[in-house]
Amino acid sequence: MKKLVLSLAMVATVTFAFGQKKVVKEAEKGFKSGNLEAALTAIDAAVTNPETNGDPATFLIKAQIQTKIFARDSSNTMETLALGSQALETFTTTFEMAGSNATSAVGKEVYAEELPGIPDNLRPYSLITLKNLSFDKALERYNEDDMEMSYEFFNLAGEIDKTDSTIHYNAGFLANDLGRFEDAKKHFGYLFELPSYNKINAYYFMVQILSTEEKNPEGAFELVTKARSEYPNDKVLAEYEIQLLLQLNKMDEAMAQINEALTNDPNNPGLLLRSGYLKEQGGDLEAALVDYKKSVEVDPNFFEGNYYTGALMLEKSRSILAELNSLSDAEWEKRSKEMGGQADDLYKQSVPYFTKALEIKPDNTDIMIILFQVHTRLKNTAEASAMDKKIAAILGANWQEN
Repeated sequence: MKKLVLSLAMVATVTFAFGQKKVVKEAEKGFKSGNLEAALTAIDAAVTNPETNGDPATFLIKAQIQTKIFARDSSNTMETLALGSQALETFTTTFEMAGSNATSAVGKEVYAEELPGIPDNLRPYSLITLKNLSFDKALERYNEDDMEMSYEFFNLAGEIDKTDSTIHYNAGFLANDLGRFEDAKKHFGYLFELPSYNKINAYYFMVQILSTEEKNPEGAFELVTKARSEYPNDKVLAEYEIQLLLQLNKMDEAMAQINEALTNDPNNPGLLLRSGYLKEQGGDLEAALVDYKKSVEVDPNFFEGNYYTGALMLEKSRSILAELNSLSDAEWEKRSKEMGGQADDLYKQSVPYFTKALEIKPDNTDIMIILFQVHTRLKNTAEASAMDKKIAAILGANWQEN
């Protein structure tokens, strides 16, 4: 009797195990035929059953089914993204169960490559398929101006492949544009780890994030120093370095870098402007003015060059007037005509520079006000009146009282 009971128990166990394997077969059949809902229901039963949940092949089938469901969802919403994330999680579990061995039978299927343009019925629906689908969905959302979802799908593809430079550049670019700076740093960080990748644009973005968004000039300077060791001839990085040295108040180092950069690029208006700025800060106004003027000679439409040239001329004229007003009455009578004439001449010289700056930025009321004050000082009544009307049209008739 005991033998009979034991035999019946063994038959029941074999039948039960066979039944669970049959469920797996049903899932495979549903996957191949496209009956994905039924396939997912069947495989969910198999992955929770002790008889079949220890086999990585069971989880592989589930990941493939989830990937195919992800592919079919063309709405490309957060719900679609969740489907892709679930598939990635299942693939990860599958690979770990296979000993994280890409050369094992299951490991090869997890990372099975697919040829471009391969028909859907021949796609392996592997982790690589999931990556490619995520990339395609990211592009579809980008073309529809849905930058948030475009980023999310690029990010999902990037979670699958940390070495795909196109994916991580696109993800970093979008994250930066969306103000998601930690996400941007993550993706640009992956790019920095790729030995043969041209990282120059990634460095540009990261320096700007650190210096501007995070207000961390020390960190930005450390990064730009590293970047310049890799790309010593890049002019943009050289300008970033100078700008950061100025932010960090390292004037001597900044001047040395500017002089070196100007040796290689003597007609760079931005470098000339910074050179002039440093000289102005050091008190050498004449040398600063030479650099400012040269920046405009090189590029007549350089707004900053025009503005700084005009502003330094006004600063010099104000210094002359301040010195004149500090003189004794006798000295004032003696020198007022000469010094007043020098100040007025600088005011006159500033007009073309401010006029050009206003031409470049025609809505800049700060420059309009400066020109109004200069023309008023020079008794250019018609010009002052015209500027007054222009300012009033923007700021209101009582702009001088505000």
